[in-house]
Amino acid sequence: MTFSDLTASVLRISDIYAAEHGIYRDRDWALLKLQEELGELTAEHLRLTGRARGTPDAQALGDEAADVLGMLLIYCARAGVDLDQAMQRKWLKWQEPQTEVEVET
Repeated sequence: MTFSDLTASVLRISDIYAAEHGIYRDRDWALLKLQEELGELTAEHLRLTGRARGTPDAQALGDEAADVLGMLLIYCARAGVDLDQAMQRKWLKWQEPQTEVEVET
C-alpha cells in the first residue's frame, strides 16, 4: 500500500464524517486538526510515561498516532503534497540499494 492508496481511503472516510457532522474542511482546518491530534498523542505519551494524570493506555496511544497520520494525509492532500515522492526524496534516498544475491541451483 502506498501513501496515495491510504490517503484515498482516509479522504473518503473524512468526507463521510464531515457530511454527517456538518464540518467545513479546508487546508487550515486540516492543519489545525493535525495539531490537535498531535496534542492528544502527546497527552497519551505523558500518561504512559507517568508524567500526567490518568490511566495509561497503550491502545489509546496507537489510536492517537493513527489520528495524527490520518490528519497528516488529509493536510497533504489539500496542500498538494505527494508524500510518496516527498518520502523518497527526503528519507528513502539514504536507503542502501538492494543487491541481488546469486543463488546456486
